[in-house]
Amino acid sequence: MGTSRIIARATQLVPIYNYGARLLISCQFATSPHHHVMTSMSYSLPKVCMMMAMAISCMMMMSQAASSTAAMAPRDGEGGGRRHHFVLVHGLCHGAWCWYRVATALRRAGHRVTALDMAAAGASPARVDEVRTFEDYSRPLLAALAALLPSGDGERVVLVGHSHGGFSVALAAERFPERLAAVVFLTASMPPVGRAMANTTDEYVSFVGADFFLDSRVLEQTNPDIPGNPEIFGPNFMAQKLYQLSPPEDLTLALSLIRPANRFTGDALMRDAGLLTKERYGSTRRVFVVVEDDHAIPVEFQRRMVAENPGVEVVDIAGADHMAMISKPAKLADLLVRIAAN
Repeated sequence: MGTSRIIARATQLVPIYNYGARLLISCQFATSPHHHVMTSMSYSLPKVCMMMAMAISCMMMMSQAASSTAAMAPRDGEGGGRRHHFVLVHGLCHGAWCWYRVATALRRAGHRVTALDMAAAGASPARVDEVRTFEDYSRPLLAALAALLPSGDGERVVLVGHSHGGFSVALAAERFPERLAAVVFLTASMPPVGRAMANTTDEYVSFVGADFFLDSRVLEQTNPDIPGNPEIFGPNFMAQKLYQLSPPEDLTLALSLIRPANRFTGDALMRDAGLLTKERYGSTRRVFVVVEDDHAIPVEFQRRMVAENPGVEVVDIAGADHMAMISKPAKLADLLVRIAAN
């Protein structure tokens, strides 16, 4: 059974509602090139019967994942050429799950893929009110890069950040420039050297205006140690601004899996103008993927960020919405491989 059928099966299983209680099972494939494992998380189940339903659903999904190993493996004649390691970082309110199409394409071509959940995102067990700082939020990425062992052939990873994930990959590039072959900003927030990362968010919000986010909601902040408020995207905002060119099934899945998130614009690290240096972040090979039909980050603002970052390579992808990894997965996978090969 292929990945798309597993995901389709997951949408039949989750979310499950019973007397207002929500069961959310978020699926993520393991990153080993030798096997694929389905993991699941559950939240807020007040009844034993619902816990039983969760366990049965998880076992069914794990069984399906195990049977799909052969289909996910590279086929004969596929994946010729040099193998690369791609590390994929999601945007606000999303998780590693949003990369499932691109991850499948890259793995089938013989490449290694690591799709990560940031803290309190996707299948992360943390709650949004437990993640106090932007560094804590980005820690899964920082830890993954820190754990990389230098290989005999000097392998370095291609780091890809989408949307708000651009801030996490920028921080990672500052910390680990020697471990990165390229840093790809897929219609992502790309802060310039010598300026606070939060300035990019401030400029973006000013550019699009307060009414731009439609039915997205700002939530109550339950942890006074975290500046600002968490937010959650609304269904109209997602349909009109993020997923307008994506398959409707993927929008349905995304509406089941998104979680509240903080932008951390008031965080000390995000406000540190000296954080990103020319010697480290600025020395990495940075590539910005412009998405012309993006309704969430307008192309004019994408090109403004490029103009503020001299020396950045620019490539375009046509016919994609903000969620280019879902609306044009094959085209994006091919583009990432070409970036890695250069």
